[in-house]
Amino acid sequence: MTRITLDQAQTIIAGALKEARSLGLKPISVAVLDAGGHLIAFAREDGSSNLRPQIATAKASGALALGVSSRTIGEMAIERPTFINAAAGLNPAGIVPAAGGVLVRCAEGVVIGAVGVTGDTSDNDECAALAGLKAAGLGA
Repeated sequence: MTRITLDQAQTIIAGALKEARSLGLKPISVAVLDAGGHLIAFAREDGSSNLRPQIATAKASGALALGVSSRTIGEMAIERPTFINAAAGLNPAGIVPAAGGVLVRCAEGVVIGAVGVTGDTSDNDECAALAGLKAAGLGA
């Protein structure tokens, strides 16, 4: 498989939302991008604040842009804040250096997209994103 499908993206979103509800998280938003950074699917729970679509997309897009999770980007930002700030300005969707954005890999390990989750703590956002990938049978 070389690309993420709409069905897979919707399954990722459903899995992330299910995990968020089972954990009692605040309302989340979930963005799924293909490997080229194009939005495939998005969902915003009732009560999710109005900047969440951009944040979820930036978490996923940043992961694709730098080839690592947004958690790792956050760690990089501590050591090299000037680099991450500059990179965020270069990436059209931005970069959010906080957990919740993960690369999506097919069974062969090839990156086929990314998912970004926002709305609760960054750790909980990442937990929901990973649950979405698991629901779709995909890896991070």
